[in-house]
Amino acid sequence: MTTAFASSSLFHEKARTNPLRSRSDVASFLTSILDALEPCTSPNGARIHLGYTATHFDEVAAQLEGFSRPIWGLASLIAGGGSYDGASRWRSGLASGTDPKSEEFWGNMRDKDQRMVECSAIGYALSVAGQELWAPLSETAKENIGNWLGGMNDKEMPNTNWLWFRVFANLGLSKVNSPRADAKRIKADLDHLDTFYIGNGWSRDGPEGIVQLDYYSSSFAIQVAQLLYSKLAQKEDPNRCEEFRNRARMFALDFIHYFDSEGRAILFGRSLVYRFAMSAFWSALAFALDPSNGDDGVNYSLPAPLTWGVIKGLQLRNIRYWAHTQPGAFDRSGILTLGFAYPNHNLLENYNSPGSPYWACKAFICLALPETSLFWTEEEEDYPASLLNTTKVLKHALQITTNIGGHTYLLSSGQQCSYPVKQSAAKYGKLAYSAAFGYSVPVASLTLEELGGDSTLAISGDGEETWKCRRVTKEARFEGTGERQWLRSMWYPFPDVEIETWLIPPTLDAPLWHLRVHRIRMRNGDRVLSTAEGGWAIYGQGQDERALEPVQDGEQSESEGTFAAEGIARVVSRAGVAGIVDLSPEATRKGQALRTDANTNLIAARAVLPVLRAGYEEKDTDIYLVSAVFGLPFDLGDRNKNKGWMVEWMKRPVLPKEILERISKK
Repeated sequence: MTTAFASSSLFHEKARTNPLRSRSDVASFLTSILDALEPCTSPNGARIHLGYTATHFDEVAAQLEGFSRPIWGLASLIAGGGSYDGASRWRSGLASGTDPKSEEFWGNMRDKDQRMVECSAIGYALSVAGQELWAPLSETAKENIGNWLGGMNDKEMPNTNWLWFRVFANLGLSKVNSPRADAKRIKADLDHLDTFYIGNGWSRDGPEGIVQLDYYSSSFAIQVAQLLYSKLAQKEDPNRCEEFRNRARMFALDFIHYFDSEGRAILFGRSLVYRFAMSAFWSALAFALDPSNGDDGVNYSLPAPLTWGVIKGLQLRNIRYWAHTQPGAFDRSGILTLGFAYPNHNLLENYNSPGSPYWACKAFICLALPETSLFWTEEEEDYPASLLNTTKVLKHALQITTNIGGHTYLLSSGQQCSYPVKQSAAKYGKLAYSAAFGYSVPVASLTLEELGGDSTLAISGDGEETWKCRRVTKEARFEGTGERQWLRSMWYPFPDVEIETWLIPPTLDAPLWHLRVHRIRMRNGDRVLSTAEGGWAIYGQGQDERALEPVQDGEQSESEGTFAAEGIARVVSRAGVAGIVDLSPEATRKGQALRTDANTNLIAARAVLPVLRAGYEEKDTDIYLVSAVFGLPFDLGDRNKNKGWMVEWMKRPVLPKEILERISKK
């Protein structure tokens, strides 16, 4: 068998061989990441230049991102009793970046300025590592830092999680006794942020009417900010801090369902270039609930089934996933790339600069805990057995998560970004999102191959010149009762076309299948609809690393390759099995194993997508499409575990009787 040459580097080899199980292991990994930034750092340390791609904001702010975001890790390392030889680069950078007379001055704040975002990491650093990063500075430098951070206090900010950045700027200034700290501003911002709270631990990323509860509601921003604040402001604001801890306890029991037993997190929403920041909630939870340096009378308990070993496992498995199995996340020198599992500009937002990925350093907040803390002294534990083979309804997120059969994913209806964001239909509007198979984004706007139409129903009304997918979802709700609930929503790809969609999670009787039902109605007109419904996109190469070929033994074969026939499409590769079967009342769709354009899928740069395709002309009548979607990620460590999946494939899921009755009344 021939295989492609895989280039490696000293950084990649160190990351791959680092066990990442102890505090010193994690500190070593962070140190390698920080070391890689040194050649890219300006003479006085205030700017880190990592590339030449642009953002909607200016280049100075982009280089400030490169400076500030690694501080999440650096400050945590110092706070937990560690040290870093290159810390002086950031100390010097704080002084020169805030000095109006310096050539490396970052510039003063303006309304809704990207510089505001970077104040959060700096405020955190002043709060937990002030002795190293603040105390040695001159009085002039301290005054400049205070003036620069305090310069945001009278500026307009977006009505989103951004308000937390100002809270942390002022919190940091208060911790170092700067006269520019504004306690009234902290309270006003926190009072307003509390209006985002909607119950059961969840906060939306904005005011009432916003239906956006992505990773910014958890690890990227709100939950992490609340947890850090609850530890750092306990003496000044005890009641709010206790409320934040209680919210986190509730939220944790939902959020754990986003993670699988291998350490992977479900891909959903924007800013996935932040990568292992997806797991930062667990580091922040450990930091906030660690009782070793806590205050008397504070409840630091963990909610069952969470233990210190479970939290440790959730965080470290995710870091290991990136360090051990995703070399494309870093270039040869150790710089984080713009992409996800590999460099990929197709998923980027217009605010992603080359320094943006270092938001990932929030995952290193666990280093703020000393070696003697419960997080580091307790043995790492597996994913809780009581949560395996379960389905969880997340009522606020309008999602249903499941790991039944060993595949962790969610079904989603109702979320959407509150403002224009690149690839929003792919990031929020798909029907399902997976931890193992991820999701795909378009690379262009014409062919189905360019669309990356996994886990969605793609619609064309112009002879397949262009395709549209669900983006804006209306009337989303849960239906069913008890243990059998599902999602229902309406969406309108064209003014004269309405689609009602139901998403039904798997059951133990057919654990690797979920169901989708679409009712399509076209009003009078000349439009002819083409439809293409995609299952999971999956790695599309064989053991010889060449494109998968059709299997020779038909549907019953477990061999690697593709299979497509009337009403069925399936792909088998080293990544697993993905398939889709037409269960429609009038099954007329044809199966296709579609090789999507390169770099559409965020996990597999070369992917194949099982698709069902058909065309419709009927007007003023309901067309029902029923699809069963199969997904089985393979165990890469033990190939013998991957055999025998045909037994599960031959099962077929059953629709809830309520939906069956609806279809039968057509």
